[in-house]
Amino acid sequence: MAPCTKSPKICCHSPAAAPVEEFNDSDAGNSSEAASPLGGSSAVAGGGGLQPQPASGEVLEMMGEEISHIDQQEVHRNIKIPYGTLDPAATIAGSALKGGSQMLVLRSQSAHPLDPLSPTEIAVAIATVRAAGETPEVRDGMRFVEVVLNEPDKHVVAMADAYFFPPYQPMLFKPKGKSSFYPLHLPHRQARLVVYNKRTNVTSVWVVELSEVHATARGGHHRGKVTSSVVVPDVQPPMDAVEYAECEATVKEHAPFREAMKRRGIDDMDLVMVDPWCVGYYSEEDSPSRRLARPLVFCRTESDCPLENGYARPVEGIHVLVDMQKMEVIEFEDRYLVPLPPPDPLRNYTAAASRGGVDRSDIKPLHISQPEGPSFRVNGYAVEWQKWNFRIGFTPREGLVIHTVAYDDGSRGRRSVAHRLSFVEMVVPYGDPKDPHYRKNAFDAGEDGLGKNCHSLRRGCDCLGLIKYFDAHFTNFHGGVETIENCVCMHEEDHGVLWKHQDWRTGSTERRRSRRLTVSFFCTVANYEYGFYWHFYQDGHMEAEVKLTGILSLGALKAGENRRHGTVIAPGLYAPVHQHFFVARLDMAVDCKPGEGLNQVVEVNVKVEKPGPNNPHNNAFFAEETLLRTEQEAQRDCNALSARHWIVRNTRTFNRTGQLTGYKLMPGSNCLPLAGPDAKFLRRAAFLKHNLWVTQYNPDECFPGGEFPNQNPRVGEGLPTWVQQNRKLEETDIVLWYVFGVTHIPRLEDWPVMPVEHIGFSLKPHGFFNCSPAIDIPPYDATDENGQKDTAMKGGQPEMIPASLLSKL
Repeated sequence: MAPCTKSPKICCHSPAAAPVEEFNDSDAGNSSEAASPLGGSSAVAGGGGLQPQPASGEVLEMMGEEISHIDQQEVHRNIKIPYGTLDPAATIAGSALKGGSQMLVLRSQSAHPLDPLSPTEIAVAIATVRAAGETPEVRDGMRFVEVVLNEPDKHVVAMADAYFFPPYQPMLFKPKGKSSFYPLHLPHRQARLVVYNKRTNVTSVWVVELSEVHATARGGHHRGKVTSSVVVPDVQPPMDAVEYAECEATVKEHAPFREAMKRRGIDDMDLVMVDPWCVGYYSEEDSPSRRLARPLVFCRTESDCPLENGYARPVEGIHVLVDMQKMEVIEFEDRYLVPLPPPDPLRNYTAAASRGGVDRSDIKPLHISQPEGPSFRVNGYAVEWQKWNFRIGFTPREGLVIHTVAYDDGSRGRRSVAHRLSFVEMVVPYGDPKDPHYRKNAFDAGEDGLGKNCHSLRRGCDCLGLIKYFDAHFTNFHGGVETIENCVCMHEEDHGVLWKHQDWRTGSTERRRSRRLTVSFFCTVANYEYGFYWHFYQDGHMEAEVKLTGILSLGALKAGENRRHGTVIAPGLYAPVHQHFFVARLDMAVDCKPGEGLNQVVEVNVKVEKPGPNNPHNNAFFAEETLLRTEQEAQRDCNALSARHWIVRNTRTFNRTGQLTGYKLMPGSNCLPLAGPDAKFLRRAAFLKHNLWVTQYNPDECFPGGEFPNQNPRVGEGLPTWVQQNRKLEETDIVLWYVFGVTHIPRLEDWPVMPVEHIGFSLKPHGFFNCSPAIDIPPYDATDENGQKDTAMKGGQPEMIPASLLSKL
């Protein structure tokens, strides 16, 4: 059902299994000619055919016996080492021993089970699905909405991290029962594809197994095999940039539209901008039986100025409805005439197009120097920094994903904090009841995609210092593979004072500076930009942050008109009030080995002690904890007055005071929807009604509004439906869904481009450590870029207290 599932739940209802189709990446260019009908016998895509290969990933176990057969082509190195010896060289082949007996493990793949799909894997998955099409017409109609890693079960990740990949931690995986051997068998990686057929208006979900042949040798290749395929009825998948471009061209070629533009004095169609917006669901007219969009229209003033802010002149009074499957205008009405706003001299934001090209001249250069290199280490997608370790992932829908977050705690070893962290949905409802603004209720992740709208980041502005970039690989709508380079940035940042104390008696001071590791990406969805950040700190806490910037979505005003539901930005131009909501999915694993269900959630509220014998001075207050026992009880809202927060605790691990170890979710600023309870967009976004939801882990439950919110007619799909099961939460595998938002009342200072607005939350250790984990940070060595001690602008030393006075203290 989603990138974090092993297979879509809906596939369980498939009336028949899909045919087993195999495809070799060496034949990717001939996939359409090699198709076999659905329901037919297994066929191999490609001209030369594929010979049966030994099962890769097979584990051959030995108890004093010799291995009778090994396919040498499948084995790069065979190494036998004593159990507990973690030789990185040996783990290239994934070897391990148990209890003195030897066990040979054959590494089945060069990629970690959680690594994003490579371009080759994406291409093979697409070609495999195409080859499985029933007819040439079906294959020609296939459009590929997303191709992502079908993430494996948690125990597979545990096995991979225990023996095959860094950090090589055998304690992550225990044998079952009385077995003296670990059942080490890494299954093949899988791709999950959402396919929209433009000819038939049908959406389907496919799972393709990707076999990496000769994985441990150079020059290996992949082949694909369809393991499941199902048509998902009554849904529309996210829109694609290709469709947006086609829609704009279609609308601009529509004769009545061109006449309406002339009515407004617009003859040059190159000046016109058409931004398609999903229609949402307001009535049966918006049924997913048709793929629909209602565009918003804008007009630039100069065709020779591509950097002009075209959103400064909205064209209102025109109703357009586009069938995105047939790519034709099916409704058009020029309802009323609103004059175009006059060109605003402050509308542009580039130095070349505004302010006469004059910028400030009093900013001195700021250089970040790390002459010995960064403190982080990277191995593929695995990251280690200041006792933290985690893996980086990326999907077209969520963008950046953080996997298997853990902290190396000295003698206590590698301690897990979370299995998977990501931003899974966004909703932006507008507060103006007039057309077209009441229909602005964008689900930017589910209707479009945060990841596939990401940027290539630029050194010196998006990120500073020594930077590690990660690329992202996607399918385009027609099944090609595209790479967005440098879309994820990772770097270290100085973060001020970490801790400090001065002893007033002796004048001695101990101080430490804070450093954080920041992993981020930026995306543009139409007029708005969003930056998504995960910060890791040396004191063991994490911070999730969203930075909002970009251009306001505007409306036009008639002469003398004033709108109470927005802010006038310029003559004839106003910005409606609106809200931005984000949903973070936090698959927690506090002090848990992968797959263990040993967490619970308590809510903490500060209470004021009633006056009486226990509070004679009327000053007492205390923190009261409430265990959230079921999913129905765990629908909660923020409360700043009681300093409300939530702690995820391990039910069987204790700190030195005998308390359960935990991590707390600490809210930042937040809000709830201001729309009435019967607002149409809340049918699809019922998850916004609470700031916190807690569910028992289910791999099929990944998106709070369901997988396909676009034109979804079903009320309350997703979280509100799942929690009706009212599963127990007292000791289980916990998932937190934190909903946070900001109410945006536009200001003139938000024009022409909004300065960044910050919003987010923190995950902080709460009894997880026995003392501050930042106490071992060394003192800061303040040297300049030439290696000289930094003495500039240094304050005076504190005056020592005279010994004669100290003796009297």
